[in-house]
Amino acid sequence: MIKSFVVDATFNNMRLDRFLRNKLGKIPQGLIEKKLRTGKIKLNRKKAKSSTKVNTNDKVELFNIEIKEKVIEKKINFKPSNVIIKANENSIIDNNEDFIVVNKESGISVQGGTKSKKNLIDIFKKSKIFEGTKPYSVHRLDKDTSGVFIIAKKRETAQLLTSLFRLRKIHKTYLAICHGELEKNSGEFNDNLVRYDNGKKIIEKAKTIFKVIDKNSEASLLELKPITGRKHQLRKQLYNIGHSIYGDEKYKQVNLKGLNKKLMLHSYQIKFLINNQKHTYKALVPDYFKNLLKSKRLKFLN
Repeated sequence: MIKSFVVDATFNNMRLDRFLRNKLGKIPQGLIEKKLRTGKIKLNRKKAKSSTKVNTNDKVELFNIEIKEKVIEKKINFKPSNVIIKANENSIIDNNEDFIVVNKESGISVQGGTKSKKNLIDIFKKSKIFEGTKPYSVHRLDKDTSGVFIIAKKRETAQLLTSLFRLRKIHKTYLAICHGELEKNSGEFNDNLVRYDNGKKIIEKAKTIFKVIDKNSEASLLELKPITGRKHQLRKQLYNIGHSIYGDEKYKQVNLKGLNKKLMLHSYQIKFLINNQKHTYKALVPDYFKNLLKSKRLKFLN
C-alpha cells in the first residue's frame, strides 16, 4: 500500500521529519529514521534524510507503513463565530488581490494543530474575503506575539512569499519591552541557540540587530531586527543576556507574577519588494503594550 503527499506552500522549506509528523501525527523519530534508511519513505522517489528540507510540490511517498492509531494526534477543529470572524477582519491592515496583512492579536495561533484551537487560518477560511479561494500561511508568528502577519490568497503568491522569507528578502522589525537597562544602545546578538527535536539536541546560529529606543533602570524598549528566523529567537537571546521580555513565562530570570499576563513582544513592521514594488506595513502596538510603556516611563512614537 502506497500513501503519498504533495507538499504545498505552507510547508515549504520544512524538515522532512517535521512534515511527516504534521501529516501523520506524533510518530517516534526512531521510526521515521528507520523507514527513511530502508527506503520505506521516499522524497521525489529517492531516499532522503530526516533533516532534508522539503519544497513546494515535492512528493513524499510512504510504502507499506502502518501507523498505529494511538500515536496519531488529530488536529483540533475550530469553528469561529461570526463575531470572531468580524473582529479579525477589522484587524486587517491591507487587503489586495494577492494577500492580506493583519495585526494579529496576542493569544491566537497562526495555524491550528494538536494543541491549538483558535487560529487565523481557520478564521479566515470562513471569511467572505477568501470566498472562492483559501488562506495560505507563509511565515511564522508565535501565538503570544502580536503584530504584522501576512496571509496569501493564492498558491502562487504563497510560494513567492515563502521563497522570499527563505531567502531573507523580507525584513521584519519587532518591538520588545524587557527587564532592566541594557548597557549598549545598539549592536548585534549572535548566539548558538539550543533546541530539542524528539530528544535530539540541535544547535542553530542566530543573529539579531538591536537598537535601544528608550531605557531606564527598570526597563528597556528595544527595536529588534532578526536576520535569522529561529524558534523563539528574540525571547531566547534577551533571556541569555539577562534581560528577559516582560510577560515571558517560558524565558525569564525573575518571578513577577500578576504584573504582565501578555508577552511584550510585537511584530511592528514588515518590508519587502515584489516586481520592483515596495511593500511596507506597520501594526499599531496594542493598548496593554502602551500601558506598560507608560507605567515604566518609556517613550515611543507609534
